[in-house]
This record gives sequence, structure tokens and C-alpha cells, in this order.
Amino acid sequence: MNKHLHLSRRQFLKTSLAGAAGASLMPTIIPSSVLGADAPSKKIQIGQIGCGRIANEMDMPGILRQNSAHIVAVCDLDSKRLGLAKDRVEKYYAGKTGSPSALVVKAYGDYRELLKSGEIDAVAISTPDHWHSEPVLAAALAGKDIYVQKPLSMTLVEGREVSDTVNAKKRAFQIGSQQRSDSPWPQFRRACELVRNGRIGKVHTVQVGLPTDPSGGIAMEQPVPANLNYAMWLGWTPDAPYTEDRVHPQNSLTARPGWLRIDSYCLGMITGWGAHHMDIAHWGMDTELTGPIEADGHAEFPKTGLWNVHGPYHIEMKYANGATVIIDNKFENGVRFEGPEGWIFVSRGSAKATASDPATGNSKAFAASSPKILKSEIGPMKSTCTRALTSTSTGSTASARANGQPPPRRSRIAPRAPARLRGSR
Repeated sequence: MNKHLHLSRRQFLKTSLAGAAGASLMPTIIPSSVLGADAPSKKIQIGQIGCGRIANEMDMPGILRQNSAHIVAVCDLDSKRLGLAKDRVEKYYAGKTGSPSALVVKAYGDYRELLKSGEIDAVAISTPDHWHSEPVLAAALAGKDIYVQKPLSMTLVEGREVSDTVNAKKRAFQIGSQQRSDSPWPQFRRACELVRNGRIGKVHTVQVGLPTDPSGGIAMEQPVPANLNYAMWLGWTPDAPYTEDRVHPQNSLTARPGWLRIDSYCLGMITGWGAHHMDIAHWGMDTELTGPIEADGHAEFPKTGLWNVHGPYHIEMKYANGATVIIDNKFENGVRFEGPEGWIFVSRGSAKATASDPATGNSKAFAASSPKILKSEIGPMKSTCTRALTSTSTGSTASARANGQPPPRRSRIAPRAPARLRGSR
């Protein structure tokens, strides 16, 4: 394709304004906010999908701090949370020097409507776990770049479809693995650099310590709040009576929601917090594009109550490189790499990602069997790949989603969306 046919937002805007001025033969007054340093044409226009605890404490604040982006739309199935998010973003920009004071943030109750907007370049998805992969697929097929909270999906089938589709559509894509960032926890990258550069020799064992979720939860049915689209919140999960402990607190944006403790919507701490610590284990071992060749584990599960994800657990996994990864709730919260020449332990210390996160149980963020290991001079990390992406044709799936039709059946765990999501809201 002729490269001259590609116009940036700013080029298109300037061309349009010049054409309009010439046609009217009148001078055109252009506000500094349009063509200045804070011009909309220079900003990445973000749509925030999901406006609950993690969005309010982590994802939206992270975007708002970036001068290169603007949140221009918010979306949530709970109209109360939706209104609070819209007000928060508009007030932030109204009080920020250089921001367009009259910025109006659009509010959507359905992410599919948000994705139809041509002004949105990218989305941040901060929904419950069972609503991760579907919006990612829809966003990729709508031509949006994507950030999504971990874990990526509830099943391997969904994860593979996301990987294939994002790769085929050539979208910028990031999963929320905050422990890879230099802020707020630079010690994780440093630990992986030391391990991958041989400071403890060849790794033979990795211990991963994680918390557990409490059992309990009130299962008695309650009236569905008028502000919540509960049918769509359930999605393709089994029909279940509404109770506040199943969804999220109606009067708090910071309390830990009940869906984190129910296996239809989340798989517990092993995939919740474990997505972070296992990411570090794989990063340090340089096994990001592979996985274990053998796994064995057991866990205790509640016998009563609404919350049914695993309690105490012990898992052992063997890798082709000879290493063994052991995950146990009795270990100190964090990741401990062991080799013939010592060990390195890394964690968040006493810091929390959100106020309602479980206590880590320690304040030690970075330690080793010898202080000399942590003081070693090292070069760049050997190999820094992040995620495997392979491309296959999405065939009728892509055309069906592009036409706004319901998603096809992908697996018995994530079947076709039920009738309540097809046309009725």
C-alpha cells in the first residue's frame, strides 16, 4: 500500500481544518489544546472496561499519570460504579494543567458498544476473571490495542484463541504482570537477572509461596440491585441466584469481592496471585515459552459456604531443564530460587498492590544466602522474551464477532453465550 495514504490523527485533523478554512474563506481559530503539546491528536485514547476495585486502585491511576494517554470512555455493568468512574476521570482532567477542561468521558454499560467507537485506540480491561478473554478477543477484532488484568483466561482453550487472534490482528497487547515493572517492585527484575546470569549456579529448585482464600460467604438469595446488569455479569457461567458475596460489595470500591473465591469466576490464589509469582519463577528459569513436563498436586476445598475455591495446597512440577518448582501456602510469600552456589529470595515485602490484598506475612523483599550474590555486577539479562504468540486463521470466528454476533462455542467450560446475552440487556 502507498505509504502516503497513511495519515496520523494530527495530519488528518490539520488537513481537515485547512480545508474547512479555505472553503469558508474565514480565519479559523484553533484552541491551543487542539494543536498544542496536549493535543488530542497526540494522545492515545483509552477506553476503561471494568471500573471496580483493581481499576480504581491500580489501572485507572496508572493511565491517568501518563501524559501520552487520555481515558475518554468508561464501561461497567454496575451503573453506580460507572458513574463514579466517569466523575473521577472528568474531575482529574479538569484539575490538571494543560488538559482540556471540558473533556467529556463517555459512559457505556456494554463493552461491545464501547468498542464500536472510532475514537478509541486502546482499552484497559479490569473485569472479573471470567470476563477477561472475551473482551480481549472482541477488542483485537475491533482493531484496538489492549491491556488486560491477569490471569488472561480461565481455560487453555481461551488463552490459545486470544494469543492467536491478537497475533493475527497485530495488536499491541499486555497482561497486567506488575512484578515485571521497575515500579513499584524493581527487585523482581534484579532477582531474575542474577539467577539467569548464573549467580547461584544452575537452578534445581524454586519454591513459590502464596496465600489462601477464606471459606464462607452468604449464599442466601438477595434482590438484584437495580444498578447491576446481573445477567450479563454472569455471562456464560451457570445461572446462580444473586447474593452480594457472589459479585462485589455495593458500597465499597476497595473491599475484596466475593467472585475471587468462587470457581465459576476465578480459580483461587494459585491463578490469582500465583499468576505473578509463577511469572517470576518462569522468568528467572528462562522457561517462559515452555512449561512443566510433569505436575502433581493436592488441595483442600471447603465443604460448606458460597466460596469454594481451594484452601491449603501443595504442588510440585518438573521442568525439562531439570528444575523442580514447588508451590505451597506454607512457604514464605514470594519466590525462592535455589542452586548449588546459594539461593535468592524475592517478594513484594510488606507492600500491597491494593488495600484489600492479604498480608504477605513478611517484610523481606530481597535476600540471598550470601550478601555478595546481591552485590554482584551483572550484564543485561540473558533473553527477555515475554509471551509466546502463534498465528492461525480465526476463520468464521472473526467474521461472527465483527458482525456483533454471539461468540461461538469454544469449550465445555466456556460455552456459547446464553440467550440472556443475545439481544436482550
